Amino acid sequence: MSTIGEAGEFALIERLVARLPQGPSVALGPGDDAAVIAAPDGRVVATSDLLVEGRHFRRDWSGPYDIGRKAAAQNLADVAAMGARPTALLLGLAAPPDTPLDWALRLADGLREECALVGASVAGGDVVRAPQITLAVTALGDLGGGPPLTRSGARPGDVVAVRGRLGYASAGLALLSEGRDGPAGLLDAHRRPRPPYEAGPQARELGATALIDVSDGLVQDLGHIADAAGVLIELDSAALPVPAELGPGGLHHVLTGGDDHAFAGTFPPDAPLPGSWTVIGRVAAGPAGVVVDGRPLQAGGWDHFRS
Repeated sequence: MSTIGEAGEFALIERLVARLPQGPSVALGPGDDAAVIAAPDGRVVATSDLLVEGRHFRRDWSGPYDIGRKAAAQNLADVAAMGARPTALLLGLAAPPDTPLDWALRLADGLREECALVGASVAGGDVVRAPQITLAVTALGDLGGGPPLTRSGARPGDVVAVRGRLGYASAGLALLSEGRDGPAGLLDAHRRPRPPYEAGPQARELGATALIDVSDGLVQDLGHIADAAGVLIELDSAALPVPAELGPGGLHHVLTGGDDHAFAGTFPPDAPLPGSWTVIGRVAAGPAGVVVDGRPLQAGGWDHFRS
């Protein structure tokens, strides 16, 4: 059976499920009409994303294992950004029948191993025939009795801080678009992000007033916090972490590049932020928006219907 078409729907599902062990949060896994996930808190954090071949990934740039890791990461990071613990993923896979069976199995391996980083499981999903590969991923999480971290809590006087890499995935994408074969670290950052998942619950413990997963660009995503809270966010470019390896366009990548899934939040000025967080600005009263060194950024960030 070299393709998923030759394997057939049910054999494909059987092969996928065999690669996806279930963790303690899954009361009932694949095999019934729906999975049952434990929700000790009594509330469930839920988020979903679509990844379309040619738009979110290219098979000539990324292998199935990395695509699986990336698909899981961007959803698990959204759960963590709410201050929650990820518990489970659901996967919808649409693919042409000539897709190699091993490609689908390696995709499942990537999903499984990214979930393992946070103790979550791939608890079920669906497969369907389609003209191009599309992944629909839903992630679930548990708040552990605490309040969710939202975008709307930022207050004038708060500091703005980030944790995680910024600009690496964007720099890697630029290199791939130019046909470059290195530096390998930047290419790998595009293929497989490294969200600091523990930053979400940690931010809540540190008293964060708002938090967001940086998926579409630092300025654009902080703009969501500014709009939700009705505040002005002032960033200091000199305080931003801009590694030399990002090259001459490093600051632009840090401000506008997405897909690293770092975390950006606002905190009371006296919050005891450890060294893993970098203060990059402040929250002020004023018209909602984001400025860098006192000026609005004219362009940048990801928009599916603009880019």
